[in-house]
Amino acid sequence: MQDREVQRRISIMVDYLFGKGVSRAIPNEGVRVKYSRRSGRVKLVFISDDLFATVKPNGAMALTMLGAKTLAKGPRFRDNCVVVGDDAAEFVRGGKSVFCKFVLSAGKNVLPKGEVAVTDSKGRVLGVGSAVINGKFMTQFKSGVAVKVREGLGR
Repeated sequence: MQDREVQRRISIMVDYLFGKGVSRAIPNEGVRVKYSRRSGRVKLVFISDDLFATVKPNGAMALTMLGAKTLAKGPRFRDNCVVVGDDAAEFVRGGKSVFCKFVLSAGKNVLPKGEVAVTDSKGRVLGVGSAVINGKFMTQFKSGVAVKVREGLGR
């Protein structure tokens, strides 16, 4: 498949999953995909030689830290982010789950089982994972898990 077609296809997927205009943060060059041998669907998305995201069988994308950092360069991705306090930042970097009492704010696109990036108050990506509850309730609850972190930034 042509590079332009791959770029267009990935842009459509990202805009659909994370909001219109988010894909503008993806570089124009170096995007390539790996297809599943069984189904022929997109399985892995790379930027240069680094893994950007894994495409799940249901069509959702599981972002890597590179993917979250790349998309976070665009302002529209903030709707998919959960902001935590500085006291929880170190735990998120280590890959620990985020509890509701540490959430300062959550974007309007944060939905249960949805892909989110966890950021600090300055907007730096600390980790990626899936939301456990709706973003508008994360700040209201004082106990329970808000985001199950899959990958942290590291220490």
